[in-house]
Amino acid sequence: MEIFDVIDKDGNPTGETVTREQAHTEGIPHRTAHIWILRKKEGRIQVLLQKRSKNKDSFPGMFDTSSAGHIQAGDEPLESALRELEEELGIHATPEQLHFAGTFPISFAKEFHGKMFRDEELAFVYIYDQPVDITELILQKEEVEAVEWFDLEKTYEECKYCRDTFCVPSGGFEVVRKYLRENQ
Repeated sequence: MEIFDVIDKDGNPTGETVTREQAHTEGIPHRTAHIWILRKKEGRIQVLLQKRSKNKDSFPGMFDTSSAGHIQAGDEPLESALRELEEELGIHATPEQLHFAGTFPISFAKEFHGKMFRDEELAFVYIYDQPVDITELILQKEEVEAVEWFDLEKTYEECKYCRDTFCVPSGGFEVVRKYLRENQ
């Protein structure tokens, strides 16, 4: 059973915890770690997106952030980011290889598989820009169906209109684009 820290309006743990099910049934604020795998190809920035398993409790079968997951109670964002990369994609990264880009809020309520899913979270965004050969990744089949490289800017625009294909949060794009502007 997954247990999350409840967070205050600033994203700090309150000392209370909830189960994953309770967090998403009641819309209780919690934290997640999002890792964006980026590369430069032919002068353009590309992002590796994962296609979510059809069994996921939210956005099944849609393209999402490279790797993401909930921060378990008592854990820190960076250690969660490293764990998610390893579990979902088989990438063993070091703390120095993840670059913190910022945070953004996610807030929505939507029905999936006939059940309401309420999400209130603060996402901690990390950039991973080491070389990645997608043919060598070890995908966690319960979570990830496939991975594919996409042009960052084109996908940012497409995500505004292709909500049946992509579920990448626009706030994540904003954090990543700002990070790239400030660090290039």
